[in-house]
Amino acid sequence: MTEDQKPQTNPEELVDDGAEVEVGLDAFDVDDAVLESGEVLPVLPLRGTVVLPLTMVPLAAGQPRSLRLIDSVASGDRRVVLVKQYDDDQTDAGPDEVRAVGTLATIRQLMRIPDGTVRLAIQGQSRVKIEEWITEEPFLSARVEPLPEDSDAEDVETTALVRSTLELFQRLVSLVSNLPDELVTAAINIDEPLALAYLIATNLRIEPDERQELLELDTIREKLLKLSSFMTKELDLLELGKKIQGDVQDEMSKTQREYYLREQLKAIRRELGEEDDAQAEVDELREKVAEAGMPEEAEREANRELDRLGRIPQASAEYGVIKTYLDWLVELPWNVSTEGSIDIKDAREILDRDHYNMEKVKDRILEYLAVHRLRKERMEAGEEFEAREPILCFVGPPGVGKTSLAQSIAEAVGRKYTRMSLGGVRDESEIRGHRRTYIGAMPGRIIQAIRRAEANDPVFVLDEIDKIGSDWRGDPASALLEVLDPEQNSTFRDHYLDVPFDLSKVMFITTANLLDPIPAPLRDRMEIIHLSGYTDEEKLNIAKRYLIPKQMKAHALDEDLTEWTDAAVLHIVQHHTRESGVRNLEREIGSVARKLATRVAAGDDVPEQLDPEHVREYLGRPRYFYEELATRTSLPGVAIGVGVNAVGGDIMFIESSQAEGKGGLTITGQLGDVMRESAQAAMSYVRGNARALGIDPEVFKEQDLHVHVPAGATPKDGPSAGVALTTALISLLTGIPARDDVAMTGEVTLRGQVLPVGGIKEKALAARRAGVTTFILPKRNEVDLDDVPEELREEMTFVPVATIAEALQVSLPDEFQEVANIEQDASAHSTRERLAAAVSVN
Repeated sequence: MTEDQKPQTNPEELVDDGAEVEVGLDAFDVDDAVLESGEVLPVLPLRGTVVLPLTMVPLAAGQPRSLRLIDSVASGDRRVVLVKQYDDDQTDAGPDEVRAVGTLATIRQLMRIPDGTVRLAIQGQSRVKIEEWITEEPFLSARVEPLPEDSDAEDVETTALVRSTLELFQRLVSLVSNLPDELVTAAINIDEPLALAYLIATNLRIEPDERQELLELDTIREKLLKLSSFMTKELDLLELGKKIQGDVQDEMSKTQREYYLREQLKAIRRELGEEDDAQAEVDELREKVAEAGMPEEAEREANRELDRLGRIPQASAEYGVIKTYLDWLVELPWNVSTEGSIDIKDAREILDRDHYNMEKVKDRILEYLAVHRLRKERMEAGEEFEAREPILCFVGPPGVGKTSLAQSIAEAVGRKYTRMSLGGVRDESEIRGHRRTYIGAMPGRIIQAIRRAEANDPVFVLDEIDKIGSDWRGDPASALLEVLDPEQNSTFRDHYLDVPFDLSKVMFITTANLLDPIPAPLRDRMEIIHLSGYTDEEKLNIAKRYLIPKQMKAHALDEDLTEWTDAAVLHIVQHHTRESGVRNLEREIGSVARKLATRVAAGDDVPEQLDPEHVREYLGRPRYFYEELATRTSLPGVAIGVGVNAVGGDIMFIESSQAEGKGGLTITGQLGDVMRESAQAAMSYVRGNARALGIDPEVFKEQDLHVHVPAGATPKDGPSAGVALTTALISLLTGIPARDDVAMTGEVTLRGQVLPVGGIKEKALAARRAGVTTFILPKRNEVDLDDVPEELREEMTFVPVATIAEALQVSLPDEFQEVANIEQDASAHSTRERLAAAVSVN
């Protein structure tokens, strides 16, 4: 590319004026090219340009020192040395601020301008080097030496480089519009490689520093190689730019053609009297926006997007994006509510109809509905209330009716029902939506559910809130903080909609199996209602009232086809299921119903009454046995503990054994840190009270003990197994088997005190399901027995204890009842004898 052809107007600069360059040896006076060694000549610093030998270029001078130099040489031989400054911004450069290698030149023409500047036509002659500076005022002068250049054209390599350089220059001239074709002719007619190199370098857009480097190269080969490298890069850039320009031009031509054809189509449709579909679509959306009842900000945004839509062709990709966004806006129920008047008596009937027992839970729901109704009536009368209402969170094991309770609430209040499962949700965008800048963006699932409900006040169930996760895509639990806070959710802003939507009218209800995984800030926004598991009696009633009619109908059977006896249902409950809820019970009832349907379809007889024998025939052998308790606790070293997990409560057998060793303790069964520490605390208590318990202290030196909790694939943790762990160790070391009808829970301290634990109701239900009749619990948990169903309190014996000694009186046989008062008797010969001497039977 060429240098800028516009002349410089700054009089303080001495620069290339950009006129056409004359080249070729014929243009020079040969006598002027002669330079004597050591000759002193004036030196003219150049800013922003380099004059090459064998070329003629225009320059402009305006600095006082430069003008003094020109006046001096104009009356002489007009020779001057041109050198480039290091810093182009420097004025009045000194000897240390210019290059040492420059060009000997002759001033061929001089023209003075009225503004005081001078225009020059400079002819470069040869390369020189400054050897010694002579003067700085009134202008620079120096002693210079010729710097000959190797310009041998006979070498084969040089000839090849000349041809390659010419070819590259021809291609470059063809791509650059402001390079005249005459330059190619001039280059072809130059026989001297050095003159060719300087011609090309002068007409290309090369940075001054690169031109200086070219001037300082000593051989023609190096100069031609540098020019070839530069031109190759320029050609790559020019060809790429030409390709891009061609692609853009093609796209513009295509767009212009489509626009022209579209305008013609519109004109044809107008002539035929057909309505413009795009305009009709925009008008229809505008009517929907006006009727949607949007808030001011949302309506303003919708109208802005409508205006954009009217200006965009239908074939444009942006048209579809805007159209989808507007469809979401107009389809949302901005001003549609469905809640009717709340009748507390009707709500009670609905809850009783759909759910058996659960009186405390129903009472709390009715309280919530009553307050909601009174608040609404007062607000309609003009009174002001805080917007905050509690968010209910139903916590309990699977299958106890958490989700169905929410459905009953929706029916009781006359609202739409919608549900969103949060299990496995890890992306914040699932809650808040994706921004419209993303391809395929959509609103979050909150807004999607509201649109499906077609009302702005549905009963919205956030299911499995304890199973929500987080990763690099964000924390959905944090996004729910705004959703579940009535003081904030009135202006909930989905990322896709980017306009506020009022969620304060939505009745949010959440469900969970466990409370611990729910983040504390989120848990603080909810009122927790615990739903415990069912007793066998409750399961029997639920099955006969709800599950059996439902499954009989689902399998196309008449309800009066056969009579399900209580014994048959209890057999399924006790021997084919072991759960807190009733899901597996419903599955087993469904299996029996399929057997009956098969008999009916085959024309076989169906029993008038279903008894346990029929159930065994249809379902096969029982899966759970109460006899297991007696079998597994028949040997010393086993105690029955009770725990709580996500699916309710369950019993666990604490096993212990001993072998010859050095007093070590091994703990297995995939136990957590807390449960391991409980086992170590139990061991410390037993060792510290060995003599009082009738245990030989030497056992702890000569025997290794092993504590194991079966079902090793299931993780277990918590402090509530302390009593069972202590009982198992004492049973092992005394040789007295623990009772097989006693289950126990409680944390044990090193002093033998029993501390309170949680989940008493769930643990009691689990113990009863397993066939346990006596349940040991911490004395401070005695108040929790009020939550235990009455029939369970009648069927089981609950023993509150404050110390491990009291627990041992119940968990071990009668001969060990007064173990806490055992006196140390060194003369006793056996454990049995020491116990018999110390025990006093009540």
